[in-house]
Amino acid sequence: MLVRTVIFASIAAVLATQAPSFLGSAPARPEGPVSANFISGAVDATPATAVAGNGGGIRLKANDQGHYTGDFRINGKSVSGMIDTGATYVALNETMARRLGYTANQLDFRYSVNTANGQTKASHIILDRVEIGGIRVRDVEAFVLKDEALSSTLVGMSFLKKLASYSVADGSLSLKQ
Repeated sequence: MLVRTVIFASIAAVLATQAPSFLGSAPARPEGPVSANFISGAVDATPATAVAGNGGGIRLKANDQGHYTGDFRINGKSVSGMIDTGATYVALNETMARRLGYTANQLDFRYSVNTANGQTKASHIILDRVEIGGIRVRDVEAFVLKDEALSSTLVGMSFLKKLASYSVADGSLSLKQ
């Protein structure tokens, strides 16, 4: 059983005064310091079972620890991620961001965030597209954390809010576009 240390992102209402538009225009980049709280925990990375959906949807069965994980495509690259409804944004580490094509010049680690492993820096980015199954979402806000602060990809509300709906019932998470 593969166990990863995952940081459950619970980024405070960082952009409350600069709330991004989810109605088509690209979100604005946040200005100033970002206050964020993170709690770490061990998570069984055994993937949840994806059940093909119909009509632009997908259903994920929870893994043994009750987490919903899936095989995403971010900016065209395969990425395993865990859906975290408590995370305001998608969160990924620096290595993953570089694999997705973000260069050191594009990653501006100016936001201070606190993790269970201590304080680290984060960079705000916009993911061109995030896909799972037949669902495709564009212009998704994300934060990149230093590798030592985050070992896996969390898919938070910046993705989920762009869906028509998401719901949990009978041990499954349903996503609809």
